[in-house]
Amino acid sequence: MAFTAARPLIPPQDLKSFQEHLARSKRVLALLGAGLSASSGLPTFRGAGGLWRTHDAMQLATPEAFNRDPGLVWQFYSYRRHMALNAKPNPAHYALAELAKKNPEFITISQNVDGLSPRAGHPANQLKLLHGSLFDVKCSEFFCNYLETNNYTDPIVPALALPTDESDPTTNEAIKVRELDISDENVDLPEVSLRDLPRCPQCQRGLLRPGVVWFGEWLPRDVQRDIDRWTAQPENIDLIMVIGTSAKVYPAAGYVDSARNKGARVAVVNTDKNDAPQGGMYTNDWFFEGDAAVIVPELLKSEIGEIKPEDMRDGERTSV
Repeated sequence: MAFTAARPLIPPQDLKSFQEHLARSKRVLALLGAGLSASSGLPTFRGAGGLWRTHDAMQLATPEAFNRDPGLVWQFYSYRRHMALNAKPNPAHYALAELAKKNPEFITISQNVDGLSPRAGHPANQLKLLHGSLFDVKCSEFFCNYLETNNYTDPIVPALALPTDESDPTTNEAIKVRELDISDENVDLPEVSLRDLPRCPQCQRGLLRPGVVWFGEWLPRDVQRDIDRWTAQPENIDLIMVIGTSAKVYPAAGYVDSARNKGARVAVVNTDKNDAPQGGMYTNDWFFEGDAAVIVPELLKSEIGEIKPEDMRDGERTSV
């Protein structure tokens, strides 16, 4: 996929003032949302109208849905895992990863579960996954603490493989196999037996479940602790970049407020000019309207150099 801009997106004076401030900045925070991965071609399931087949995606992302129909929930998440693994990190993911490597006091809070930031080589100790990851799995039994990270097996069990359509060849060519898109309600959804879903290898009783934070669940305490400790340090925060998220809902909105209270200037990158943080925009803030995959590498180029196609190696994926 080519990541090109149809027109200049960044006013030169804003680019200059941002890069001058970035050069002076020591402690930098980034807050990432689904808009960061939009250029990687991932479907998003946000808002009341977010449907997967005929199901409200938000209703599938609950412990109650998993208890009621674990097969359906696993089909939804297996589909998302498959889509994420077939997407590639875009230049913005790589640019943020490079900035983290150059600045050990830069941390990133990501609301994304798609695994693209880790696959772009973002240092794990500087990447705080607020909502978990599609590629972590854990036991659903209350008293079992089994957790497996970076499970990129696709499908995670054979029963969750996407159905295929084998075309009827009219020549001597080999039969072409096409994966069917099970997000389309007109495509029959295969039945999945409970016994064929992934089981916990530790307790041997519980079903494994996706290691994401579902509605009604607590955010990861270790992640929150790390963020709170970093924010509470006596030194000022110089800059917070809010990329691909409106940051209107807590705790995301709270991180913007906390950074402001420590002296940070705010830089927003978003395709919707109305998606300002909950606290609004201040005089010295920046709003860069457009595609994060184009804008973020340009903003950071003065510190990290240019992100070239040959630099974009999907290290995590190729090691699987």
